[in-house]
Parts: sequence; C-alpha cells; structure tokens
Amino acid sequence: MLTRLRFLLRETWLGLQRGGWMNWAAISTVTVLLFLLGAGILLGWQLDYGINQTGNQLEIATFLKSGVEAESLLPLVEKLPGVAGLEVISKETAWAALGQDLGLENIKGVTEQLSGNPLVDEIRVKARSPEALPDLARQLKALQGVDDVRYLPDVLQQLNQLNQGLSRLGWGLVAMLTLAALAVITTTIRLIVIARQPEIEIQQLVGATSRWIALPFIFQGLAFGWIGGMLSWLLLLGLRQTLIHMLASQPPLIRSLVNAQAIGAGQQLLLPLMLLGFGGAVGMFGSLLAVQRSARPS
Repeated sequence: MLTRLRFLLRETWLGLQRGGWMNWAAISTVTVLLFLLGAGILLGWQLDYGINQTGNQLEIATFLKSGVEAESLLPLVEKLPGVAGLEVISKETAWAALGQDLGLENIKGVTEQLSGNPLVDEIRVKARSPEALPDLARQLKALQGVDDVRYLPDVLQQLNQLNQGLSRLGWGLVAMLTLAALAVITTTIRLIVIARQPEIEIQQLVGATSRWIALPFIFQGLAFGWIGGMLSWLLLLGLRQTLIHMLASQPPLIRSLVNAQAIGAGQQLLLPLMLLGFGGAVGMFGSLLAVQRSARPS
C-alpha cells in the first residue's frame, strides 16, 4: 500500500511539473472562485450578525392609554411569543427625564400648570429575533389598554434586502467562476495527459487499470482545489482583519457589519473546510472530465 501511495504521489508531482504555467492559471482561477465564495459566506454571516444586533437594539416602544398602568399588562406581554425582555418606563420617570432634557428647573410647577403629568406609561419590549418584530408589534397593538407601538422596521427590511441581493449576486458570480475553473482545470489536465501519453500507453501494455491510470490526474485536480482553498482562506483572513481595523472608528451600526465577534469558533473552522471541500470537488470533477476526454484508457 505504501509503495502504491508513493508511486501515485510521484506521478502526481511529475504531472504538476509538466503542467508549467497552466498550473498557476488553474490555481489562480480556483483561488478567485473560492475567495468570492468565501467572501459571500462571510458577508452573509456578518450581515446576519448586524441584523441580529440591530434587531436587539430596536426595541418596540409600547405606549399605553392614559390611566392604564404598565404593571397591569406585564403578565400578558410576557406570555407573547418572541418576547426576549421587558423594561417598564413609568410616566413619572419619563416626565422627569423629559424635564431634565429640556432643562426645566421647576418641573413641579410645569406639572401643575398642565394639570398633571401628560405622559403615559411605556413598556419597551425586546424581541428574540428581527423576524419576530412585525408579528410582535401587531400582537402588542391588539392588547387592550395599548394606545400605540413604535419601532423601526425599515432598517431591518433594508438590511434583509441588502443581504438577499448580495446573496443572489454572489451565487451568480460563483456559478460563472465555477464553470471557468472547470474549463481551466480540464484544459490543464488534458495538456498533462497529452504530454504523458507515451507513459500511459506503456502502463496500459503492462496491465494497469483505467482507474489506476486516472488516479494521478485526479490527485492533481484535488491539489489545484486544495491549494486554491488555502490561498483564498489566507486572503479572506487578511481582508477581514483589514476591514475590522478600518471600520473601528465608524458608528456602531456600520461597525457591527464587520465585527470580530460576528463569526464564532465553529464558523471559523467551518469556512476553510467548506472552501477546501468545494475546491477539491471542482478540481476532481475537472480532472475527471479531462481524463475521460483525453486519456481514453482501454
């Protein structure tokens, strides 16, 4: 087994040497393909993180009708699906904060002039996810004693639309570059097969099977894919760190779109495996096409 493995590795290395500059053409094409694929995946993860962070910050402000106390509605609000947290702001607290913001020194006098506190109790409801915000707002609006609910759905909708649009564009580019990578790899392997045709004929004469003859070329395709995967992963790491450094001084909403915490340890391990797996699959499929067209083993 070790002897066969050494033979296959040696044949693979000889094939790569004979590929010349075409090897770099295949590897660079795969690298660009996997870089765009990885960038699209990273961008999707970052946008999901930003949407979730924005959704967690965009609480639903639930204003009660005059005379209705927040404590009377808390049990009903807590039972609603999608509620992650509650914060009660009494009308007294809100009135004091408003007076402080306006610089009113005699808040009691203003209250007497207005014949009492004109504000109402407020319940700030935090949703579990951005997707739950619209339904949760409708359910809060339907509760008896609720006068109005307010939140910012447009921000979430725009971020979701951006995520979906970039996803479609990214997958379209990936599809086109996959075809280009297959074409380049197939051409490269075919040239290597043609250059080694005399050796292939000798192997056939001594009884080598079609599978044994094809294995070194398949390994070469895998090598193209794996090298491209590693290079693309290194480029993505460098790009991500550069963006994090550049956006460090930006507002929180923009900074959250490229955040170091957006990608967990599991995702950091998953992405290079995805790139290596997809690159290896493209390289192997391209080499299989080349072998079927050019080797023609009997």
